[in-house]
Amino acid sequence: MSTTVERLRASLASVYGSATAGEILEKLLPRIEQVRALRAARKGADASMDSPNPMPLRALPDQREVILITYGDQIREEGQPPLRTLAEVLETTVSDAISGVHLLPFYPYTSDDGFSVVDYRQVDPALGDWEDIHRLGRRFRLMFDAVINHISASSPWFQAFLRGEAPYTEYFITVDPSVDLSSVVRPRTSPLLTPVETVEGVQYVWTTFSADQVDLNYRSPALLYEILDLLLFYVEQGAQLLRLDAVGFLWKEIRTPCIHLPQTHALIQAMRAMLDLAAPDVLLITETNVPHQENISYFGDGYNEAQMVYNFTLPPLTLHTFHTEDASLLSEWAASLSTPSEQTTFFNFMASHDGIGVRPLEGILSREAIDALVERTLRHGGLVNYRAALDGSQLPYELNIVYFDALNDPNADEPLALQVDRFLASQAILLSLAGVPGVYVHSLFGSRNWREGVERTGQNRTINRRKFRRSELEALLHDPTSLPHQVFTRYRRLIVARTSEPAFHPNAPQQIVHVDPALFALVRTRLDGTRRVLCLHNVANREVRLRIDVAALGLTPTERFVDLIAGGESSSKYGILELRLPPYGVHWLAEGDAPLGA
Repeated sequence: MSTTVERLRASLASVYGSATAGEILEKLLPRIEQVRALRAARKGADASMDSPNPMPLRALPDQREVILITYGDQIREEGQPPLRTLAEVLETTVSDAISGVHLLPFYPYTSDDGFSVVDYRQVDPALGDWEDIHRLGRRFRLMFDAVINHISASSPWFQAFLRGEAPYTEYFITVDPSVDLSSVVRPRTSPLLTPVETVEGVQYVWTTFSADQVDLNYRSPALLYEILDLLLFYVEQGAQLLRLDAVGFLWKEIRTPCIHLPQTHALIQAMRAMLDLAAPDVLLITETNVPHQENISYFGDGYNEAQMVYNFTLPPLTLHTFHTEDASLLSEWAASLSTPSEQTTFFNFMASHDGIGVRPLEGILSREAIDALVERTLRHGGLVNYRAALDGSQLPYELNIVYFDALNDPNADEPLALQVDRFLASQAILLSLAGVPGVYVHSLFGSRNWREGVERTGQNRTINRRKFRRSELEALLHDPTSLPHQVFTRYRRLIVARTSEPAFHPNAPQQIVHVDPALFALVRTRLDGTRRVLCLHNVANREVRLRIDVAALGLTPTERFVDLIAGGESSSKYGILELRLPPYGVHWLAEGDAPLGA
C-alpha cells in the first residue's frame, strides 16, 4: 500500500508540486480509507437485496464480460421510473448473457443527452433515484460515466463562478480572446471560447464541445479534489467501471494542442493510484476518439493508467471492410494490436450513442477511402458531423448513422435476411476479438435510422438515440417476423457462444490468419493452451470455399471441430479442413467435442 501511496503522491507532485500534493493527500487518504472500510463491510456481508452492489468483484474481466451500452431512459413505461423499467426488461431478456451495463449519464443535465451535467452526485429525477441504480447493480456490473472534462453552464458550480464566489472562481478557464489558440486540436466547429457575463464583467470561458459544456480547470487543486472525491462517491454507489469521458482534453496549456498533455496523463495516473488503494477491482476506461497510437497511450506503462481504452478504430475500419468486401486492411491492423500488460485490454465496440468516429482512421485509410465512407453514409440516410482543422477548414469527425443502416442501404432491393446476416457478421467480429465487447442497445435490437428524431432536436446524433416504449419493444421481440426479433435472437446466441468459451477471454492469445481476402479470420487460444477456436467471418456478398491446412494454423488436425454458434461439426481429412461460407457467413470452430465452457 505504501508504494501505491507514493505513486499517488508522485503523480500529484508532477502537476502541482510537492507541497500541494501533500495537502491534497492529507484530505484524500482518510477518504480512501473510508471507501476501503465501506467496501470491506459490504464484501463481508451477505449479498442481500439491501446491498447496493453484491455483484462479484473481480479485478479483471474474463470471457463472460459483455457490457450493454444504454441510456437510463432507453425503455419507457407509463407510470414507472425508466431506470426501473430498464432493470425489469434487462433482467428478463439478457441477464444470462450480458454481464454489465454502461449507463450513459443519468445525472440532471441541460443538453447533449446527458453530457452537460448539472449535478454529478444526483440521479435525474425523470429517470429514478439511486435505489434504481442499485437495483441494476444487484444483477449487472455497472459502468458510470465520469463526465469530468466539462460541466453544464447551468450547474451550481458555474453559476457560483459567474457570481464571483470562491472556490468556484478557480474552477473554470478564462482566456483573453486575443490570445492565439490556433494550435488547439478541435473536435467541433463551434467557438472554443464563449463570452459570459460575470460580476467582473464579460469573461471568455473555455468550451471545447459547446457553449453549454464549460471546461473545468484542473490547475485548481480544489477542483481536482472535488473530482477525485466524486470518483470515490461513484464507487460507493456501486460503479465497478468508470468511463472517463473526453479525458484527453483535461489539461490546457496555451500554445500547445491541449490534448494528451503530460499533465493529463499524470492526472489519470493519480486516479488509477487512488482507485488501486480504495477499490482495486474498479476499472478505469478512457474515451479518446483519436488516431490509434494516440488512443493507446492511455494504457500508460500497463499498470499506471487505464485498464481499458475504447478501441475507436474498430467501428469505422470494419465498416470500410464490409463496404469494400475485403478484410485485408482490417486483418493487418488487428494483427498489430497489443496491450502493454496482462492488466490491460481493449474495450471493443462497433456502435455507441455517438457517431462512428473517422479520426481513428488517420494513417490507416486514405483520404479518398474516408470520403467514400462519408458518401455512403449520406446515401444510406445518415448524417455527418465535422470538426475544425488547424488550418480553419472543416473535416469529417463522425458518421451519424445506426450501424445496421451504415452496413445496409435502407433503399436497396435486397432480402432483409441478407442484411441481417451482414450486420451480425460485423457483430461476430466484435465478439471474437481480444478485449471486452461493448454492445450498444440499438445494435442489440437492430434499430434503423431515426431521422424524425433529428428533425425534432436539430442534432445529428439523435439519429442513433431513439427511445423505446416497453410494450412496443416487447411486442416486436415476440414477433418472429420483425427485424428486432431476428437480430436480437441471433445476437443473443452469439453472445452466449462467446461467454461460454474461455478461449474468448479478453487476454487470451489472438492470432490473425490470412486465408482469403473476403474473410476476417483469427485463432483464439485458451490461456492454458488446451483449446483453440478458429473464427471465420465472411465480409463479402459471395460464397467463399476454403481448404485450410489446420496444422499450419496451430490447430489439431486429428480432432473434430465444433461450431460454437450453430452447433454443427466439421472434421479435417488428412489435415485439411474444407468449408463453404455463404455470403456473410460466420463459423467459430472449436477443437474437439468438449461441451461449451468446458
